[in-house]
Amino acid sequence: MSTKLVDYDYHLPDELIGQKPREPRDHSKLMIVDKENKKVEHKKFFDIIDYLKAGDVLVRNSTKVIPARLFGKKDTGGILEILLIKRVSLDTWECLLKPAKKLKVGQKLYVGDNEELIAELLEIKEDGNRVLKFYYKGAFEEVLDKLGKMPLPPYIVEALETKERYQTVYAIKGESVAAPTAGLHFTPELLKRIEEKGIEVLDVFLEVGLGTFRPVQTEDVLDHKMHEEIFEIPEYTVERIKKAKQENRRIIAVGTTTVRALESSVNESKTLISKTGSTDIFIYPGCKFNVIDALITNFHLPKSTLLMLVSAFSTREFMLDVYNEAVKEKYHFFSFGDAMFIC
Repeated sequence: MSTKLVDYDYHLPDELIGQKPREPRDHSKLMIVDKENKKVEHKKFFDIIDYLKAGDVLVRNSTKVIPARLFGKKDTGGILEILLIKRVSLDTWECLLKPAKKLKVGQKLYVGDNEELIAELLEIKEDGNRVLKFYYKGAFEEVLDKLGKMPLPPYIVEALETKERYQTVYAIKGESVAAPTAGLHFTPELLKRIEEKGIEVLDVFLEVGLGTFRPVQTEDVLDHKMHEEIFEIPEYTVERIKKAKQENRRIIAVGTTTVRALESSVNESKTLISKTGSTDIFIYPGCKFNVIDALITNFHLPKSTLLMLVSAFSTREFMLDVYNEAVKEKYHFFSFGDAMFIC
C-alpha cells in the first residue's frame, strides 16, 4: 500500500474533461470493471441494467444541490462572487468571496438588479472563509433560486443550459454545493426499469461540500485533512440493507458520497446503524469496506481523495490501469464525465 501522493497521479489530456453532460443522461459511456478478474468492458450507461441482478440493493445519495453561486456588488460598485458553503443559522452562511481582501466586517453586499438580497459581512475566519448574514423578503430558497447559479466545479468552463442538469432526477432534500455526480447518469425511465427487474433502491443523504474538489497537498496522503460533511442514514434504509446482507444480496453504492455516508454510520461491531451527523472519513488503500459490495462512480481527478477511495475498493495499480484505459478509449472525466461500475 502506497501513501505517497505521487503514486496516485495519471496523465489526463484537457480535452477529456467533460464540459457538458452527455444527452440523454443515460447515454454516457460506462466501463464495467471486474475487480476480481482484472477485466473491463465498454458499454453505455443504460446497459447497467444487464449487470444488475434481481435482489441487488442500489443505494443513492438523494441530496439536493442549491444554486449556491451569487454575484453581488459592493457599495463602491465593484463586482464580486459569493459562493455559499455551509449554513450556520437560519439566515447566516459561511461563504467564499472573490475578490475578498478589501472587505471589512460590517460591509454590505447587494445581489440582484433590485437588491433583492443584501449580505452583511459578520466575520472573517482563519481559513479565509467569510460569514455573511442575508436580508431579504419572502423565502430565502425562492430568492436563491431566482438569483443563484449552480456551483459548477472550477474545471468546467462552459455555461450550464439548465440548473436541472447539475441535479440528479431523484434529489429530495439538502443544501449541497456540489452534485453527487455518479447519480447524474440515471433517468426516471432507467430507474423504473431497474425497480421492475427486482432491484431495491434506497436513499441516504450527504451534503456534498466544496472540499470534494480540494486537492491533496501533502506528500504523504495520510497527512491530508478531510472536509466535514453532514449526512443522514434513515432507519428504513438500514433495515433494508441489513436484511439484504443476511440474504447475501449485493449492496451497490451510487457514488463515493454514498460510500462515505454508509461507512461513516458503522458502529464498533462493524454494523450499519441509523445516524445523522457530520463526517470527515478518509478512505484510502488499506481501509476495509463494511457495507458495499459494488460501486458506480465517475472518473476522478489525479491525486484526489476520490481516486484513493476507488483504489481502496480495488487496488491502486489496477485502478490506474483502468484510468489509462479510459484515457485511451477517450472517456470523459470528472463531474460531467462518463461512469464505471466496479463489481
